[in-house]
Amino acid sequence: MISIPKPLTPGSTIAITAPSSGVSGDALARLDLVIAQLHAAGFRTIEGQCLREEYKNASAPASKRAAELMGFLLRDDIAAIIPPWGGELATEVLDHIDFARLRTVEPKWLLGYSDISTIQLPLTLLSGWATAHGPNLMDLAPTQTDPLTTSVLAILGSDGSTPVTQSSSSHYQVQWTPYKERLDAPFNLTEPTRWKRLGGGGPVSFEGRLIGGCLDTIAWLAGTRYGDIPGFVRNSGAAGTILYLENVEMSPTALVRCLLSLKRQGWFDGLAGLLIGRSAAPVPESSQSLGYEEAVSAVLSGLPCPVLYDVDIGHQPPQFTLINGAHAVVSYREGGGAVMQRFV
Repeated sequence: MISIPKPLTPGSTIAITAPSSGVSGDALARLDLVIAQLHAAGFRTIEGQCLREEYKNASAPASKRAAELMGFLLRDDIAAIIPPWGGELATEVLDHIDFARLRTVEPKWLLGYSDISTIQLPLTLLSGWATAHGPNLMDLAPTQTDPLTTSVLAILGSDGSTPVTQSSSSHYQVQWTPYKERLDAPFNLTEPTRWKRLGGGGPVSFEGRLIGGCLDTIAWLAGTRYGDIPGFVRNSGAAGTILYLENVEMSPTALVRCLLSLKRQGWFDGLAGLLIGRSAAPVPESSQSLGYEEAVSAVLSGLPCPVLYDVDIGHQPPQFTLINGAHAVVSYREGGGAVMQRFV
């Protein structure tokens, strides 16, 4: 059973901590800007000590990051935890988190993507909390106009009485604007969005409970209790499961190795559908090299469920806010689509 956090509303308290990479240098002013934006929207904030520093590729030693995160997850006066962004080493905190104890307390929203999904996935699988894979805090600049991004806090504020529907974007970003060039930079949406269906084919619709995250980080959890996707599929039963994944840095050959490993461990068995986000990895320079789409097709083309790729998920924003544990209906038609979620 999945427990849904209470709606996030003006007056709610949001904790800000960095369980992976901290914030330093030019990014500190951006952090102040987005926190001020939360205050302008009526939210209260609490800052952790593991936030405004970066040392050894993280905000603090693993035990300190984990203790601060665990403390926030247990506090009844906190409605949501929103890290500034992801990073590389969130996996270090997992062995320090008491996921069994978290099953006994009120859930809170944990919002973010990238390395934050390394924590979101086991929080859903082991503690039964719905978690929100979506824009990071540093994305929430006051100049941001993209509807998928600006709607994230409203989605977390939904009371569940009506479904939440998000439609595919019109354009997406491939190049980030450095904060030192423009502190309040919104997304630079230059490229036309076009979803694709593996193997071709016409319109399709499928439904099931959502689960997933950043392929570069959660794939390392496969075969452990932190990444028991096959167990989630079994527990979902007739409701079905929709798995979503996105690639940040893996080359096509690395992607083949990763996807084959997950396939051998049963991650793709019994799915109602599979969503693959836009890949942010470098494109091979040689036309003789294996390409990204070829890599995806080499491993996933034989799956009996629909596979959509270049979906609005991941490191080429904008992206959906996908609630791990929610029931979703995904529809696809002519290069675009929509995701409708119920998370009562």
